[in-house]
Amino acid sequence: MFITKRRISRRAVLRGASVSLALPFLDAMVPAMTPLKMTAASRKTRLVAIEMVHGAAGSTAIGRAKNYWSPALEGHDFPFTQTLKSLEPLRDYITVISNTDLRNAMSLVPEEDGPMADHARSSAVFLTGAHPQRTEGPDVSVGPSIDQIYAHRVGQETPIASLQLCIEDNLLAGDCGHGYSCMYTHTISWASPTEPLPMERAPRAVFERLFASPEAGKEKASRQSRNASILDAVPDAVALLRKRLDPSDRNRFAEYLDEIRDVEKRIQKVEASNSTGQHRELPDAPASVPDSFEEHVKLMFDLQILAFMTDITRVSSFKMGVDRSPRIYPESGVTTPFHALSHTGRTRTKLSNMPSSTRTMWAKLRIFWSA
Repeated sequence: MFITKRRISRRAVLRGASVSLALPFLDAMVPAMTPLKMTAASRKTRLVAIEMVHGAAGSTAIGRAKNYWSPALEGHDFPFTQTLKSLEPLRDYITVISNTDLRNAMSLVPEEDGPMADHARSSAVFLTGAHPQRTEGPDVSVGPSIDQIYAHRVGQETPIASLQLCIEDNLLAGDCGHGYSCMYTHTISWASPTEPLPMERAPRAVFERLFASPEAGKEKASRQSRNASILDAVPDAVALLRKRLDPSDRNRFAEYLDEIRDVEKRIQKVEASNSTGQHRELPDAPASVPDSFEEHVKLMFDLQILAFMTDITRVSSFKMGVDRSPRIYPESGVTTPFHALSHTGRTRTKLSNMPSSTRTMWAKLRIFWSA
């Protein structure tokens, strides 16, 4: 008996004048008569670190007593709290860890203790566990962060070692509180103790990094000005690949192209809306950044999904806000600025507003699990 199978490389890409389109995993990428663990289908561990600044309502004494965040019971069958309820379908993959306060985020000597000092340090400690050196200048020191430690191990296996994304601005200069550099406040990823990595806020920039060729200058600018699709650059390659696929792979490939085009259309829609000259809630934001927090977060999560689906990267860090942010999140039904609301004075009236805001945000995020 002869078994033949025309195999497609896991690293295959569809190339056009300005496009380098990585492929999702397809059955055609598995060599015939080869154990899955020895193929591109073998399990790949991915790391996504998401920072929600200021923690959650459950981090206060009242919040813990009411179980706004952490479950009341330990063990596999714990009841999901109102804030985490949307994650219940993923129970088998969820571990809630409590009591994670880090001493290195606090003042270790008297001169470090002052107004806004905790805010200025917390993001830097989140993934490093290290105590930041107090400085307003370039002589920062804290990392490296765990996402970059992992990216150093696996990054050579993927086109992009890691993604660093954010929702608010990514300022990396100046004093952001009690003599601490803004580098500590505006990123959570550190390549080394002295190398903070900037985080990308603009969905367009992330999309182009995933799918556009690095040398695609004029073609990319022309495509964006015409509001054309990145897929228009690879019609022949798409048609040729479809012919090589069996029906199940062909359907999966079509769904993948649809997902790319859906994200691209949403980015184009935001850019078109922001180019009309009308009032923006975020006037200084890049054109592809939606005024809507919910829409922005959804776009950034979907871009991460596409990156993982195609194995463009296996590491991502996502900073969903900035400490001391005055932003208001009207979609949550709460009209108090975020930073002011986080300083509840431990009063029950203010604190009771917070879980509904957080719960709404989490419930509407697209949750992604992949082997």
